[in-house]
Amino acid sequence: MIRKAVIPAAGFGTRFLPITKAQPKEMIPIVDTPVIQYVVEEAVASGITDILMIIGRGKRAVEEYFDRSFELEYLLKEKRKFRELDTIRRITDMANIHFVWQKEMNGLGDAILHARDHVGNEPFAVLLGDTIFRSEIPVTRQLVEVAEKYNSSVVGLEEVPKDMVSRYGIFDGALLHDNILQAKRLVEKPTIHEAPSNLSIASRYVFTPEIFSFLEKTPPGKNNEIQITDAMQALLQNEKIYGVKLKGELFDIGDKLEFIKTNILFGMEQEDIGESLKNWLKELAQKL
Repeated sequence: MIRKAVIPAAGFGTRFLPITKAQPKEMIPIVDTPVIQYVVEEAVASGITDILMIIGRGKRAVEEYFDRSFELEYLLKEKRKFRELDTIRRITDMANIHFVWQKEMNGLGDAILHARDHVGNEPFAVLLGDTIFRSEIPVTRQLVEVAEKYNSSVVGLEEVPKDMVSRYGIFDGALLHDNILQAKRLVEKPTIHEAPSNLSIASRYVFTPEIFSFLEKTPPGKNNEIQITDAMQALLQNEKIYGVKLKGELFDIGDKLEFIKTNILFGMEQEDIGESLKNWLKELAQKL
């Protein structure tokens, strides 16, 4: 049973400057809930009980968010705001959450390598904090089921337009059945002409602990960073890696336009503001 997950959260979030100068990108809200909470909730819903977050300079707010605030809890209790009290207590009780610092920003591969001592000799999931999924079966759970079946590393896959392949790690594989593929090659941010497919690695992974040995040996690649895709390509020479075409709806929070769209979509589902937001959107549409 896979019970541990790693959430890298040390990046600068330069695409969302200037807000990320003082606010961690993981704490930017979708309506009233920070992105990082959706990611943690997905991990927990997938059977994860132990989460390690890799944080860096300026990320103290992430650590504080998942810690208890006794003063706030006391205030809410005194004001008989029990619904709000239950909400903030649930945040701290979701899982055992730990933190380790990545002192230098050397890429995703380096961030994951910081989890080695905590993970030990166990398989583990990796969830990136700039993507939210909604699905009947949590997408991390979809990967866990395949990883446990084949006893191998597994990545989540999403089809992207061919003119966008240079933004992602790309998966080339043979279809085994249904939505499961076996990897033949993995390429980090290829050009359109270099890309072996349009299947992007979609921010979710399950790794065997062997990945750490390959991360140690992986030299800096694209952007002079240690790329997890490069380490996976090396791992592929020693063990099989599988890909799962994810069943669910993806929201790319790392893109400004997609971030705004996500806030609108989630806002329309809010009990307190949903109808008012829909009415405003209808009025706005008539003016455009």
